[in-house]
Amino acid sequence: MKLGMRALLGWALMGSGMMQAMAEAPAPASVQLDRELAAVVNDAQHPLSGLSVLAIRDGKVAYQQQFGLRRIDTAGTGVTAPVTAATMFRIASISKMMTTFGLMKLVEEGKLDLDADVSTYLGFPLRNPNAPGSAITLRHLLSHTSSLRDDAGYSWGTDTKLADVLQPGGGKYGAGAMWAQGRNAAPGAYFTYCNLNWGVIGTIMERVSGERFDRLMKRLLLAPMGLRGGYNTSEFSPAEVADTATLYRKRTTDTEIWNPAGPWIAQVDNYGVVAPAAPAGIASYVIGSNATLFSPTGGMRISAPDMGKIMLMLINGGRHEGKQILKPETIKLMFSEQWTYKENGGGNGDTLRGLYHSWGLGAQRFADTPGAGNRLVQGGGFSAVGHLGEAYGLVSTFAVDLAGRNGLVSLIGGFGTDPEQYPGRYSALVRSEELILTALYRRAVLGKTD
Repeated sequence: MKLGMRALLGWALMGSGMMQAMAEAPAPASVQLDRELAAVVNDAQHPLSGLSVLAIRDGKVAYQQQFGLRRIDTAGTGVTAPVTAATMFRIASISKMMTTFGLMKLVEEGKLDLDADVSTYLGFPLRNPNAPGSAITLRHLLSHTSSLRDDAGYSWGTDTKLADVLQPGGGKYGAGAMWAQGRNAAPGAYFTYCNLNWGVIGTIMERVSGERFDRLMKRLLLAPMGLRGGYNTSEFSPAEVADTATLYRKRTTDTEIWNPAGPWIAQVDNYGVVAPAAPAGIASYVIGSNATLFSPTGGMRISAPDMGKIMLMLINGGRHEGKQILKPETIKLMFSEQWTYKENGGGNGDTLRGLYHSWGLGAQRFADTPGAGNRLVQGGGFSAVGHLGEAYGLVSTFAVDLAGRNGLVSLIGGFGTDPEQYPGRYSALVRSEELILTALYRRAVLGKTD
């Protein structure tokens, strides 16, 4: 055989070998991650209506992707739209942490003291009548140790003043179900996750600033960082309304009956059918009387990429594009331990099936220990701080490892089956959320392709 023919044959064989090796090599981690997340969303037994995710590795966005729909044609309108990078979701209780960023700005400005009696800010005495000698502070409210409870509700309209709800003798005080009783009545004594805390916090923010809560949060957090969305969809631009995801379940809104084989049913923010409306009576609303109508506890709409910007701001010591949004010491304080569960004496808090073990100021601290209900990824390795959210079909996660400069954002827009019937295998999270967070961590943060 001539030398040239041998060389040609050699190259051909080499090419064949290279093609075989390429065929046998694993796909890039991002491709595998796309496939794994799409499989979770499209699981026939446990479908999700939509998903937007983001992962940060070593202080940089390593992955972001969207799946499913933000608008589903449930009313014969012909309006269907996919989830995109611009899609904003009502992020539920992660809103509490966002509200806390605004509150901590007011602390930095000297307008609030974390350890002062909040009665001085509210303009009326805030006392648990079962522990009248103990003052309630912002630190108590932010760490869910205020002794307030959600049993009497946590959201009211413009016709209600918070003072009438919280003070004995008030027109909406009733039997006083908003206050803890017995050995857990004293502020600081016991942890119970409570949405009402943030209604009080939002009202305090209005009182000391003189600004309506939704607009105050735009000034303190959204505008300085160039973020879209906020707490009041009636003031969104047309583009923001179009980008706000409807949240869905395959569950009726009134009778709460699940039907996995049935249609998706809009639960909230159905703006493909009905435009957002301002809260009733907003024109006559008295600033500082009742900020619950803006839902400081769960009403923020924001996209996963914009949540990623906030995460990077925290990782970078409070700086964003040359601006100091929060001081490094503020961030350190906010995520420092304020409450940790202790077994002795019957326990010092309600962990909600092991989900809550440690808390900062307006933020959860996620333990990375075997058997912990709030472990975020299968097999461990990811210690983080942040917040979780669940409401109207949405399940959300914001978790950041500040020391490692890594983080995960997940926004699930709706469940086709009852999440309570699809529990996590290694945590108190929903199984779909476990699968998403573990895949994001393994593929995008660790870069694994095995």
